[in-house]
Amino acid sequence: MSKRKSDFWHVFAAPTLMAALSLVGLVAALVGDGAWDGVSWLTLGIPVAVMGWYMVRPARRS
Repeated sequence: MSKRKSDFWHVFAAPTLMAALSLVGLVAALVGDGAWDGVSWLTLGIPVAVMGWYMVRPARRS
């Protein structure tokens, strides 16, 4: 059972974090202005930067 739980988080940890950052960013953009704008830019920018990083980096060879 421990192996199965470990596999679950190994696969879904990064997408869950990206989804949480996106949700926080979208809510922050709706909540208010000022500092909330900075929070929304930062939390919505991180997933975009991560996707860009994985698009431009060279593929790993096995």
